[in-house]
Amino acid sequence: MGRSRGGRKGVRAYRRTGKAGRTGAPTHRGAGARAAPDEAPRVLVERRGGIATLTLNRPEKRNALDRRAVAELKAALIACDLAADVRVVVLRGAGKDFCAGGDLAEMLASVRAPAEENERHALELGELLLALRALPKPAVAVVQGRALAGGAGLALACDLVVARADAELGFPEILRGFVPGMVLAPLRRAVGEKTAFELAATGRSLNAKEAERLGLVSRVLPARGFEAAVARLLAPLAALSPSALALLKQEFYRLDGLGFEEGVRLGARVNAVARATPDFARAVAAFLKQ
Repeated sequence: MGRSRGGRKGVRAYRRTGKAGRTGAPTHRGAGARAAPDEAPRVLVERRGGIATLTLNRPEKRNALDRRAVAELKAALIACDLAADVRVVVLRGAGKDFCAGGDLAEMLASVRAPAEENERHALELGELLLALRALPKPAVAVVQGRALAGGAGLALACDLVVARADAELGFPEILRGFVPGMVLAPLRRAVGEKTAFELAATGRSLNAKEAERLGLVSRVLPARGFEAAVARLLAPLAALSPSALALLKQEFYRLDGLGFEEGVRLGARVNAVARATPDFARAVAAFLKQ
């Protein structure tokens, strides 16, 4: 993952929090400071028990992703990558919804901009999706309310998607004369060619159970007791070997595009590396003593 100057600034701001707690990313305001809505951090960061929770913080805009939100998310991911105490990264949305996708007002303002400029701006979101895949720690999207368009793509770029039973996912870009350009990559990988095309071409939304059946969602949890159920799911994940999870994630996504034989050979190389890790030695020694 590239380290831009903006990203390093975000890392420094994240580290200033010191102990586990909540702050904004990439900036941190002193106690008592009250920000106007547009000046408030786009992303809130909370670290506790090996889990870093990144919360999109534009509830009045259904957590729409503008360029500033994307930049703050990328900075927070860099900080999570570097933080030894962070083992799992969770993405959430403040308020009723996870994320409604791109900021339409910002996108409308760009209709007369040169194609090269718009492509560069679009790639800022694309780089965020790539950063989630490159992060050596599990990324978990916890979806409540609606996850639409780029918001659904953001969830799909995570390794696991946990949805509340009343959540809704969809790719409605086509209904607005637009296309789900970058999010087609995770969508097609999640559900296959025919289903992905149907969802993108009709723009229809899915309830959580249907999204789970199709493979967009890893697990659906009841609305009642949702937070406690999420905590029970995340805690064991944070207790697993960081090196084993990092190797698993790296191999898993490198298998994209590999043939069967290449995949098996890649697995052998990862197997050899995993055997040499301290986590493996400790776990096996403890198991053999039982």
